[in-house]
Amino acid sequence: MEKIENADFKHIGNQLLVWYKKNARDLPFRQTKDPYKIWICEIVFQQTRIQQGLNHYNNFIKRFPDAKTLAEADENEVLLYWKGLGYYSRAINVHKAAQQIMNEFGGVFPDEYDEILKLKGVGKYTAAAVSSICFDGKIPAVDGNFYRVLSRLFADDFDISNSRAFNYFSELAHLILPENVGDFNQAMMDLGSEICKPKNPLCGECPLNNDCLAFSLHKISELPVKKKKVKAEDLDLKYYFVHRNGQFLIQQRKDDFIWKKLFEFPPTISDDLIPFIKSIKTVNHKLTHKNLSIEIFNVEVDSEDAWNKFVTENEYKITNVEGSHEMSFPKPLENYIQSYDKAYGIL
Repeated sequence: MEKIENADFKHIGNQLLVWYKKNARDLPFRQTKDPYKIWICEIVFQQTRIQQGLNHYNNFIKRFPDAKTLAEADENEVLLYWKGLGYYSRAINVHKAAQQIMNEFGGVFPDEYDEILKLKGVGKYTAAAVSSICFDGKIPAVDGNFYRVLSRLFADDFDISNSRAFNYFSELAHLILPENVGDFNQAMMDLGSEICKPKNPLCGECPLNNDCLAFSLHKISELPVKKKKVKAEDLDLKYYFVHRNGQFLIQQRKDDFIWKKLFEFPPTISDDLIPFIKSIKTVNHKLTHKNLSIEIFNVEVDSEDAWNKFVTENEYKITNVEGSHEMSFPKPLENYIQSYDKAYGIL
C-alpha cells in the first residue's frame, strides 16, 4: 500500500458517483435523511437481502416510526415485528438502543460517528453509514462489498479474514473517497450487490472496469482472498411439544444463548408424561456458526390429571396456534407449529 498511497485515485470514486446518480436503486429509505430510519434499514439489511427484507422494514417503520415509539414498546412486540428476519438479537439491540437515544441523548439521534457507535448493537459499518448519509460524515462504511470491490479494483490479495482487514480496506477506500461520502457508501453497496457480485460478476457493465486491475489481469475469480474458514459447531437440541385439546406449552428463552428471548417448547418433561410420546421428528437447521440437530417429541397428553400436574409443577405458558401468531419462535419450531395446525386443524 505504501507504493500507491500518494497516487491519485479520486477519479475512481467520482466515476462511481456518476454511475450511481444514473443507476441508484429506488429504495424507500433513500427518500429520507432521517437517521432513525437509515439506522433501522442498515440493521435490517445487514443479514437480509433487500428484496427479502423490504416488506419487513416497511412494516417495522410503520409500527415504530421513531425512537420514542420503539423505546416505549414492549420487547416481545418488537420481536414479533422482527419475525421473519432472523438474527433476533438485532431486534433486542435496536430496542435497547432506542431507549439509549431517549435516555442518554435526550430523544435526539446522535449526529457524530463516535456517539452513534455508542448505541447498542451499532458497529463501525453502521455508524459510518448513518453518519455519512445523514450528517455528511467522511468515513467509508466498509463491509463485505468494500472488501470485494477494493480487492478486485487493486488486485489486492490481502486476506479478508485477517483481523486487520477492516483497517486495511478502510485505508484503501480513502484512496478513492470522493467528497460526497454518503452517496459513495451507497454506491459501493449497489455496485457490490448488483455488479461486482461474489460469483458471476457483470464486469462488462461495471463503471470501474477500465481501472480494475483484477479485470485487466483476469484475476476476478481469485479475489477477494479468504483463507480462514470458521468451522461450524455441531449442536444437539431436544424439545417436547406437549399438547392437549389444541393447547400446547411454551416458555421464553433467556438472552444468554442462541435465539435470545424467542419462545420455545419445553426442553424436558416429567417421567409420567413419557407414555404420551406419539412420535419424534428430527430437524436439521443451520445458523451462522452452528449446525443444529433438533429432536422434537410429539407429546399428546390424553390425561387431564397428567396435564394439570405438569402445568402446575412448571412455569410454562399455555397457548394455541392462534396465540402463537402473536409470538416469535425460532424458524424450526414455528414450522412445527404450522405442521401441527395442518394435522390437527385446531385453532
